Formats: sequence, structure tokens, C-alpha cells
Amino acid sequence: MVSKTFFHLFCFSAAAFFVNFFLSEYYIPSNVLAKFQYSIPTLYLIFAVFSFVILSMLLVVWKRNLDYVGYTYLILTSVKMGIAFFFVKSILATSGDGATLEKTNFFIVFIYFLAIETVLTIRILNNKQ
Repeated sequence: MVSKTFFHLFCFSAAAFFVNFFLSEYYIPSNVLAKFQYSIPTLYLIFAVFSFVILSMLLVVWKRNLDYVGYTYLILTSVKMGIAFFFVKSILATSGDGATLEKTNFFIVFIYFLAIETVLTIRILNNKQ
């Protein structure tokens, strides 16, 4: 269960990263990409680490008491949202070339990782071993 969960996290993260990275390199001019406060690899690394920590803690809670996995997920996701707010605050304050692209990219990556965590948490909850 543990290795399968992390394998899925890695595969989904890597696939999305490569798609996002190559689409950005192809469609967004390099001078606009250079102005991003958080590069695409940095953004994916930050959210992948968040997801890894959240899923690690959920698996620990799952081994001890299945009844608290949902509550733990809600608390950890709320903490992640609070931390992500501090990252996005500086992006929201910017304007100019590519600011809209960077904001959109940040929120798409955030929502994508939130969806991955949700799906993997549902799998953990459905596994009643």
C-alpha cells in the first residue's frame, strides 16, 4: 500500500511536470518565463514535497486508526493552503508581462496536486486492511 501510493504520486507528478514544462517552453516566450518568481520545476518540487509529507502522515494515521484519516487530511490540506498562500501572495502582487500566466500556472499546479492527494486519500480510505 505504501509503495504503491508513493509510486502513483511520483508518476502523476512527473507526467504533469513534463507536460507543463514542455508546453510552457513551447508556448511561452523565454523572456516571460525568466520573470516567473517560481520556476516550473521549483513549483512542482514544492508541491510534490507537500504531497509526499501529507501522504506520509496519512499513511501513519491509517496504520494507527483508520477513523482519523479523513480528519487528518482536512487539517493537513488546510495547513498546505495556508503555506501556499504565502507563496502566491507575492505572485498576486505582481503585474506586467506574464503575471497572468504565472498566476494561472500556480493555481493549476496547486489544484492538480490537491486532486492527486484527494484521489490517493480516497484509495487509502477504501483500503480497509
